[in-house]
Amino acid sequence: PMSRLALPFVVMTLSICALSAFAAVPQAEPFGETRRGEPVELYTLTNETGMTVKLMTLGTTIVELHVPDRDGNTADVVLGFDSVEGYESPANPFFGCTTGRVANRIGGAKFTLDGKVYHFSPNNGPNLLHGGHERTLDKVVWDAEPFETEQGTGVKFHYVSPDGEEGFPGELDLTVTFTLMKNSNELEIDYQASTDKPTPVNLTNHTYYNLAGAGASTVLDHVLTLNSDQYTLADDTLVPTGKLADVAGTPLDFREGKPIGEEIEKLNDTPFSGYDHNFAVNGEIGTLRLVARLEDPESGRVMKISSTQPGVQLYTANHLNLKNGKDGETYGPRSAVCLETQHYPDSINRPEFPSTVVYPKKPYHETCTWSFSTTP
Repeated sequence: PMSRLALPFVVMTLSICALSAFAAVPQAEPFGETRRGEPVELYTLTNETGMTVKLMTLGTTIVELHVPDRDGNTADVVLGFDSVEGYESPANPFFGCTTGRVANRIGGAKFTLDGKVYHFSPNNGPNLLHGGHERTLDKVVWDAEPFETEQGTGVKFHYVSPDGEEGFPGELDLTVTFTLMKNSNELEIDYQASTDKPTPVNLTNHTYYNLAGAGASTVLDHVLTLNSDQYTLADDTLVPTGKLADVAGTPLDFREGKPIGEEIEKLNDTPFSGYDHNFAVNGEIGTLRLVARLEDPESGRVMKISSTQPGVQLYTANHLNLKNGKDGETYGPRSAVCLETQHYPDSINRPEFPSTVVYPKKPYHETCTWSFSTTP
């Protein structure tokens, strides 16, 4: 029989285990307030293999993402700000946020749906970029529900965009769920949306990566591989023409992997000012498949991106010029790269592209994963 002396030790051990299990559920921390006086919360996810992710309720934004290098030293590999003020400032180029309702460009800032023409105020030359102006998904505070499962810990973010917000038809009920796996350095982002009226939806995460660490001067030495044979041809305002072209024989051919900077100079004197192109991802649309592999040879960090979406926008931060990044870092041009998994730009105006229209009985559901490792 168990002695009385041993009993308190057993009770204490069970209590510690219970506390550890409880602590695995991410806890909210205050991160400031918006200009409208809304409190913004920060959630920290950690796992057993050295990865940490910090998520903010404003725009369901990835604020920090720490991963180890080949020697086990961790670094924050995403760009951002130290405060809500930074994220609400005009200088914010959509760091780490969920963009939409319609990410990327809508040509001419208008579209027709079910015989009705919807007009918008342009914010990117003649076009609409990332869904609008004041109440886009990156500029609103989402509700957050932290959780723990057998697979990992995460946060489920929820927001209801009312009918007519930023000019889009239909009430859109949105859920974006981030899950950090317990036993592998993998982050899953799951997007779901439902509507009461037909409406276009195109969601992505707009993180700027530098695998050498946020604040490192360049990503031109990063080796990028893209699982893509074709890209969408675009006009001088970066809106697709509706046609696909082969990457073979162009600076856009990343199929075998090459440093981002190897051929970027060939694009300097074009409207793209570097890489700012949408690629058609090989494989069956709607199935989770490899999109990209990004490697920093110096640190050995590797990121693999998989997605169910048709395309990925490669953007090499050609116009980035910030003096007030996290920890006072300066972020210069091409000091980061975006790999935004999404539907093709201007799909709502291009019936030949995979459709972005969501219907009341046909909800939206897409998934993306980021998997981190190191080379020897």
